[in-house]
Amino acid sequence: MKTADKLKTGEKGIIQEVDFSSPSSKRILEFGFTPGQEIELVNVSAFDDPLAFSVRGTLIAIRKSEARSIILS
Repeated sequence: MKTADKLKTGEKGIIQEVDFSSPSSKRILEFGFTPGQEIELVNVSAFDDPLAFSVRGTLIAIRKSEARSIILS
């Protein structure tokens, strides 16, 4: 099981599901991280948190802990 926080810069993945045990899962879904969407890790900050992803043509930065709840296929 690969999660979004394990992607390397420039690597893409398809979202399989979002782990709903995470307290911020609703927020992640509202940002557009929904099953079936392709995401790409665009940038990692100096201290590895937050991570910037391209999703639906938009650049969105989320915490590494939030990225762990995005499961990729």
